[in-house]
Formats: sequence, C-alpha cells, structure tokens
Amino acid sequence: MTDPVRLAKRLAEQLGCSRREAELYIEGGWVTVDGEPVEAPFLKVTHEQRIELRAGATAREIAPVTLLLHKPAGVEIGADADSTRRALLASEHWSDDPSRIEPLKRHLLQQSILLPLDPDASGLSVFSQERDVIRLLTSTRDKLEEEYVIEVSGEAEENGLALLAKGIGHRGRILPKAKVSWQSENRLRLVIKEPAPGEVRLLCEAIGLSVLACKRIRIGRLSMAKLPVEHWRIVGEHERF
Repeated sequence: MTDPVRLAKRLAEQLGCSRREAELYIEGGWVTVDGEPVEAPFLKVTHEQRIELRAGATAREIAPVTLLLHKPAGVEIGADADSTRRALLASEHWSDDPSRIEPLKRHLLQQSILLPLDPDASGLSVFSQERDVIRLLTSTRDKLEEEYVIEVSGEAEENGLALLAKGIGHRGRILPKAKVSWQSENRLRLVIKEPAPGEVRLLCEAIGLSVLACKRIRIGRLSMAKLPVEHWRIVGEHERF
C-alpha cells in the first residue's frame, strides 16, 4: 500500500509542474479531490483518490482583499484575532456580492478588524488583508467620515443639534463635532469623523437623548447598501474608501 502524500506533491507529479505552482493552483480553488474543491495544499491524499484541475486554472498568488460585514448588534469583534475569525466564520458570503471575486478560504485568514463598532451597535464593519487599506483606516491624520442611523428616546434640548455641530462638552470631555439631522420623530442621522468607542452614544446623551439602537451605514465613500445582516462581501478592485 502507498502511504498518503500531500496534495501539492501529488498534483505537482501529476501535472509535471513545480511544487509551488501546485500550491498556487490549490490555494486558488482550482483543484478538486474526488469532485470536491480543496484549498489546502498540505491535505494528505491517497493514490486511489481522483485529483483534477478545473478548466481555466491559473497558478498565481492570491491577492489580499478587504471585506465588508453587516455586523449584528450584541456581537463584540476586535478583542483579539480569534473574535475576528469567529465573526467571519459565523457569517456568510453575500450571494449578490458585486465584486465578482470568487471567495476563497484564504480570504478569511489573517484579517484585521478596522474601525471596530461598539458591541451594542450594528452595521458596517471592515476587515482587511491589504496594507494600504490598513494604513488608511488607522491613520491619525486623514480621518474618514462615518454615517450612523440612531434610534433614540427622550426630549432633545433646544438647539441641541446645532450644539453638536459646534462641538459640545459632556462628562468632563470635549466631544467631536458631528452633523446631525432628524429622519423621523425618534430617528437621527449622524455624520462624524471616526468617533472613539462610546462617543456616538455620548453625543446623544449630551443633548438629553437615550440611544435605543445604533447602526453604521457608511465609512468614507463605501456604504452598507443592501448587504444583509451577518453577511459579508469583498470590496471590488475599483471601490475606494
């Protein structure tokens, strides 16, 4: 009997290519084992198993990607790498993803959470493997606008929204300026540049309002649009924050 060997070694021998080329085919989602796609080059396979290469296969490095997730309220993401990985694994790829990039398991690995939401907030969350995106969204100089829709209760103080636009103090701290408008009797639209954790809630409290629900719907030029809750999509090549 022949001992099992790594899939990359078996494929390299079968195709007459280098081991690295074989790994790239596998990581790119181009290889099936007994009809099932496999993306793990180190998977052990037996001589009896059928190894096939899909039509149109190319042996190239998998480019890093940025993901957008519609985070549900009550979920904490960003405490550590495990919470990030769990959040992505617990969600699903959006079937109407406009990027047209085929999702791979590799796309969910080593993702960095950027501009994390408060645990009780929902909405647009960003994960990235791309150095340029990580650098942009962690920059202390060029902060991006974030847009929120907030359900509130209570009575806002007179001229409260104007005070928020000028900057207001609350609980011994000066809060950042925010553009705020009423969308309905109990719903606010708030635009602010990268608030620190808890600052959106504090802004509402500062003018006498209690936050019932908070959802981020835009970061920079990218909006959540129709992305369903607990689903993620890939940021397309021509999309920019």
